[in-house]
Amino acid sequence: MRLGYCSITWGGVVGHPTGVTSVKDLFYLTHGDMRQAVTDIGEAGYEGVEMFDGNLVEFADRPEVLAGHLHDAGLELVSVYSGANFIYPDILPDELDRIRRSAALAAQFGAERLVIGGGARRAAGTTDDDYRRLADSLNEVADIAESQGIEASYHPHLSTIVESPEELDRLLPNTRIGFCPDVAHLAAGGGDPAAIIRSYGDRINHVHLKDLTRASVSFQPLGDGDLDLAGIVGALRETGYDGWLMVELDEYDGDPKEAAERSGEAVRRLLAD
Repeated sequence: MRLGYCSITWGGVVGHPTGVTSVKDLFYLTHGDMRQAVTDIGEAGYEGVEMFDGNLVEFADRPEVLAGHLHDAGLELVSVYSGANFIYPDILPDELDRIRRSAALAAQFGAERLVIGGGARRAAGTTDDDYRRLADSLNEVADIAESQGIEASYHPHLSTIVESPEELDRLLPNTRIGFCPDVAHLAAGGGDPAAIIRSYGDRINHVHLKDLTRASVSFQPLGDGDLDLAGIVGALRETGYDGWLMVELDEYDGDPKEAAERSGEAVRRLLAD
């Protein structure tokens, strides 16, 4: 397995402000210096990086700048993260248009994976049709990614309609998109990440690895939370997974580079055992 790191820690995640009035422009963004992020990630010993689609949009008219940063850091752009509501028929065409732009940018910069979160929770409550619409939309996302020569992965996430193991079971059998388990989100949603990995091992084509303190539902550098990371890595090995492990830390009060270094040391010990 190869190790990469997500750039989110350098500034956290926000949505592009134009998305409030124009859903087709609602890209994810990390409000941080991407040059510093890729430099730090490379110096921390990782081989790849995952970035948000909105940060790629910033380099769309000057791709050589980001390509130069990645080259200098010795990193591959492994994956690009995006997402959408996916359950509202009226805005779905605009959401998918944005996903097409994200996939094209991912391919332009050499990424192999488009990672997608989403599935909105309605104020009036989730319906069976919402899961059907989400599944159908994710099939379209898979088609979009394949048209660009890359693969798509669905990432269950807190605040969406796919938090718990039961909700995941309502979705995955009805869509063909690949599965990206984020082990901390799965645990925070009430699941056993290792058991879920074993159940859906044939669907996994990407992994987000981070730690969690369950009592406060706070994400941590690897080894600082209470997840059984050794058991999770063991489950991945049992399934035959040999792809990227993308270490992620959504928010961190300290130095993001130091957190990346600590997580790198922890995951390398796990892989060596």
